[in-house]
Amino acid sequence: MSVVAIVLIIIAGIVLLLIEFLVIPGVSVFGIAGFLCLIGGVISSYVSLGNTAGHITLAATVAASVLSILLAFRRKTWRKMGLSASIDSRMVTIEPGKIKSGDTGRTITRLNPMGKVRVNELTCEAKSVSGYIHEDTEVEVIKISRNQLIVKPKT
Repeated sequence: MSVVAIVLIIIAGIVLLLIEFLVIPGVSVFGIAGFLCLIGGVISSYVSLGNTAGHITLAATVAASVLSILLAFRRKTWRKMGLSASIDSRMVTIEPGKIKSGDTGRTITRLNPMGKVRVNELTCEAKSVSGYIHEDTEVEVIKISRNQLIVKPKT
């Protein structure tokens, strides 16, 4: 086998490994094919070109593989392919004294059994004790926890 063919097989193996690492995570056909190309290229160089050329090919293949993977990770390739959204919301904490047991309000969303209610001009997360409560229903606060109201339909 010629030197050009061996070099092309090794380059194909490195490209397949990069596809495996950067595009298709996990163990897939690309990773297995990449390793087989690398091993096949090194074995072909030992058989066709002799031990000295085989050793040089093996060292160059390992160095090129490691260098290409390091450069791919160093150039922030992951940032181009991944999501960069961040969560900037926070949990609503009900301040003591703003809402008391017995206060009334209206549901903003259907309580199924949890949803949003508006009590004393504050929008809070609420949980129904009596199953489903439809949207825009008047409710009464039974209990207040740190970040959630327990409500029932007002009768």
